[in-house]
Amino acid sequence: MAKKKSISESDIISFYMDYVLVNDEQQKSVYTFAKSNNFEESKFYDYFGSFEAIEKHVFKAFFDNTTNVLHKSEDYESFDARNKLLSFYFTFFEILTANRSYVVYALHKHKNTMKGLQLLSELKKGFTHYIDSLDIETLDIKQEQIDKIQRRALQESAWLQLLLTMKFWMDDMSPSFEKTDIFIEKSVNTSFDVLNIAPLKSVIDFGKFIFKEKMHMN
Repeated sequence: MAKKKSISESDIISFYMDYVLVNDEQQKSVYTFAKSNNFEESKFYDYFGSFEAIEKHVFKAFFDNTTNVLHKSEDYESFDARNKLLSFYFTFFEILTANRSYVVYALHKHKNTMKGLQLLSELKKGFTHYIDSLDIETLDIKQEQIDKIQRRALQESAWLQLLLTMKFWMDDMSPSFEKTDIFIEKSVNTSFDVLNIAPLKSVIDFGKFIFKEKMHMN
């Protein structure tokens, strides 16, 4: 059978995701991967250097698809930072849900290892840049060094919040992941309330929600 002459980045990603979900493991080599999907091995390296590069790219692609959808909405462009971030979360987790089997496979495979963090490194770069673009208001100290520290702390706390939400979503067994929707709304609103030095009611409510859910899940 003649080899496929035209092979795209998305084709390779699709072949890879299909294989690991059916076989619960990667193929042994790029050669066997290309051979089983009927394309030249060299075509693989036009886009990726390894299977690990594909895995990193998949999560970045989920992020890129999210922001592309958001920026097509005129309503989104008029939102404040809080509602933009809420929109991001709900859209991002819709995309994750559409690919849940793969996401769970990939993250469970590297659970509790440094590879798990490396897998999400491209997603983190995109997400922290996105957080910067929201221009979330912080305390006005009027000192450059402290401002940099605040911005860095904001990026890292936002990233941690996204990771916690992904973990909650992976454990969520509620219909249509309704509990994840509640988690997103409460966690994002709590974060902005803290930044705005608002009353602690949101923090307390969120704490109670996490406690109750963890008790049920355990």
